Amino acid sequence: MDLFTLVSLILIIAMLIAAVVAAELKDLLSAAVALGVVSLIVSILFYILQAPDVAITEASIGAGLSMAVLIFAIKHTERWEK
Repeated sequence: MDLFTLVSLILIIAMLIAAVVAAELKDLLSAAVALGVVSLIVSILFYILQAPDVAITEASIGAGLSMAVLIFAIKHTERWEK
C-alpha cells in the first residue's frame, strides 16, 4: 500500500465519521460545523487527486459560503428543546 492510498483512505474514513457525527448531532450549529468539516476534507481529497481548481471551489463555496449561510440561518431561528 503506497502513501497516496493510505492518506486517501484516512481522509475518506475521517469524512465518513464527520458525516455520521453531523447526522447524529442534535445541536444544529454543531451539525453545520461538522458538515463544513466534511466539505473541507472533500476539498483536500480533490487537491490530492490533482484537481486544484475544483479543490479551491469546494473549499470556498462548500466549506466557506455554505457553512456561513447555514450558521446565519440557524442563528436567526428560535431554539427550543423537547
